[in-house]
Amino acid sequence: MGNIKIGFPRALFYYAYYPFWYAFFSELGFEVVASSPTTKYSLDLGVQETVNDACLPIKLYHGHVAELKDKVDIIFMPRMVRVRKMETEVFCPKFLGLPDMIRNSIEGLPRIIDERVDLSKGLFPVWKLCQSVAKQLDKSGVIVWRSYKKARRCQNEFHRYLVRGIPVEEAINAVVTGQSCQKKEEYETDIDLAILGYPYLIYDSFVNVGLFDKLGEMGIKPWTVEMVPPERLEKQGKYLSKSLFWHFSNRTIRSTLYYLHEKKVDGIIHVTAFGCGPDAMVDKLMELETKNTGKLPFMTLSLDELTGEAGILTRIEAFVDMLRLRRKKNENSISHHG
Repeated sequence: MGNIKIGFPRALFYYAYYPFWYAFFSELGFEVVASSPTTKYSLDLGVQETVNDACLPIKLYHGHVAELKDKVDIIFMPRMVRVRKMETEVFCPKFLGLPDMIRNSIEGLPRIIDERVDLSKGLFPVWKLCQSVAKQLDKSGVIVWRSYKKARRCQNEFHRYLVRGIPVEEAINAVVTGQSCQKKEEYETDIDLAILGYPYLIYDSFVNVGLFDKLGEMGIKPWTVEMVPPERLEKQGKYLSKSLFWHFSNRTIRSTLYYLHEKKVDGIIHVTAFGCGPDAMVDKLMELETKNTGKLPFMTLSLDELTGEAGILTRIEAFVDMLRLRRKKNENSISHHG
């Protein structure tokens, strides 16, 4: 049984929950196989396999499943509903329907475990979820409890790395290999820039055309949603008249408020997927908050399968030049009044 391979597509919730499930399945005795980092081939496969009006992240997920399907015995594809004790906060409906979309789009699939993830009710919902998944793999007893405990430890360690500013892929690698991870020496920076959005857009280096490397070379210190301490993120809710419906949307708007009120940055860039309905609303809210609360420069980077590296780079360079000019004017103004 130990050589059974469980596949995990490197898209969507991979960037938020892979360390947990990697530790859980590994401790149960299975081999966990993540798909390779996104390439043009992944994207082309996804475009070919999914419906035309699907958003970029859904197309990418299809591509990763298609690449993975012949390499594993099982694909883990949970139906993400809620991960907090808030019944009004759910994942995008496309997350909920992923297993159905995949089954109807891609042929020759292995077995899919599509356990429903709803942590909004009951006592110890994560433990009960793990028991249910383990049961589908014919595992029970103390090994399930041991696997659950290890998964919780690994996920907590992953979050600690992120808050310290360790890049997501490095943090994931450190957790799954059991090696410690130290922050590398950074480029000399003079501008702090919040790069906010959903993790599956922010951290996929193919999709974002190597955004973080480019920012480092330009002397920019990037700050993301995942670098906000969880307790500080939660407290930003006091600035909202009501919470948003979507989980990642809530995190994005709350991190915007954090960077406006508590961790001052020079500007904010919102990375969004073209055609994402929930994100269109989030984008407008972010623009209004940056204008009214922080009076900060704000830019939207909208990505799709046709996004070109040159166009993105040109826009970022222009935005950074404007931030530097703005900072210089502010420093001269302070010097003059001083």
